[in-house]
Amino acid sequence: MSSEGFPRATAYLQCMETNCQATYDAGERIYTCEQCGGLLDVQYEWQRARLFDVLETFDARRASFHPHDTSGVWRFRELLPFVTSPAQIVTLGEGNTPVWDAPRSAGYAGLKRLAVKHQGINPTGSFKDNGMTTGMAQARRLGARAVACASTGNTSASLAAYAARAGVHGIVFIPGGRIAYGKLAQSLDYGAVTLQIEGNFDDAMRLVRELARTTPLYLLNSVNPFRLEGQKTIAFELLQQRRWRVPDWVVVPGGNLGNVSALGKGFKELHNLGLIARLPRLAVVQAEGAAPLAQWYAAGQTGNLAPVARPKTLATAIQIGNPVSWLKAVRALEWTNGVCAVVSEQEIADAKAMLGRDGIGCEPASAATVAGLRRLVSERVVDPDADVVAILTGNALKDPDFTVQYHTGQLYTDAERETHLTHAEGKLVPTFANTPRQVPADATVLRQVILDLLETPPA
Repeated sequence: MSSEGFPRATAYLQCMETNCQATYDAGERIYTCEQCGGLLDVQYEWQRARLFDVLETFDARRASFHPHDTSGVWRFRELLPFVTSPAQIVTLGEGNTPVWDAPRSAGYAGLKRLAVKHQGINPTGSFKDNGMTTGMAQARRLGARAVACASTGNTSASLAAYAARAGVHGIVFIPGGRIAYGKLAQSLDYGAVTLQIEGNFDDAMRLVRELARTTPLYLLNSVNPFRLEGQKTIAFELLQQRRWRVPDWVVVPGGNLGNVSALGKGFKELHNLGLIARLPRLAVVQAEGAAPLAQWYAAGQTGNLAPVARPKTLATAIQIGNPVSWLKAVRALEWTNGVCAVVSEQEIADAKAMLGRDGIGCEPASAATVAGLRRLVSERVVDPDADVVAILTGNALKDPDFTVQYHTGQLYTDAERETHLTHAEGKLVPTFANTPRQVPADATVLRQVILDLLETPPA
């Protein structure tokens, strides 16, 4: 590939704290502000005159077969100008995720129409790939030989795959206890060193951040601002798929809050550059047992976020009690006049089953979006006529046990399993159960089952 698209702006790091705003060279190996400890943004001094036809450039690249153009991240490289050489890019063809209509889920939520953008169609099955390719590009720029993250599953799977492609060591810190095997299996298969920590995600995050300061490890959690640069391209690709028409609402699940932070930054940059006329409103949805941001809003938005000491939800991808990106998430909601909603385990489980009735599978955390929309419509925050896009963050096969247990009436908010169920409390109601039927191996009986089925509409 030619160097076309690299760079069209000067990149630098800036502290997002309004009373600090210290700046650093984009080539420094830092994750937070060295003066005040605040979160860092990747900022650019744009050469606006060279971006006047950039949307046409993005659209033209969809006909290209070059791997940097077929990537749903690097196709937008003029808006990622921290990269100093195309050789830094490690891509698995990330992005390129579909936008689908979801009519049954729309009706369930009280909307006249609903579109979902399914990030679970990414190479490792989640939105993390969008950010991992940009994080790995920065790791290569800095000459890192080992990359690391703390993860409840999706980040570790993505880091393991991109580390393998880049030919560097991948090290993942996972919390003890419940972690979906569909995610753990990926980390193991891609060759990452997997360290299971005695504690929850927040304990693992604290340790990996400390080790990134005291060892050569390069940290690739979302505290790394270059991760969010990739995740912001979800906004770019969504608008490209809509022929650059801005929706009324974009709804995302809220765990570590990197997604809402990145989407807010992406939409804001497009608006600041005059490439879109307005911003969509953002809504972030958290699970009741892991809702520190929602609790902060409910408490009047004063002081610092109070972490949830023991976050608990079956939607393990958002089981995070001390989200590192919370200030960036608040900023994104302020930019977009957004909202934060909270939903129960039952609401998440039922919304996931309803998405399944649209032929769309997703991991439990993804379904928080539809559950949250149902609440927001009922509370008259979102108008039933609104143009809404829900972001589904992970693939259904990330956590197949959840799905099977729901449909067989064996899904509990608190359960322990070894070879069988040994402890169970808080049974959820399988409102939309599709339970397997026990039938004899008898063609006559089966023929009647089929004929009876044809007399009824599909589920």
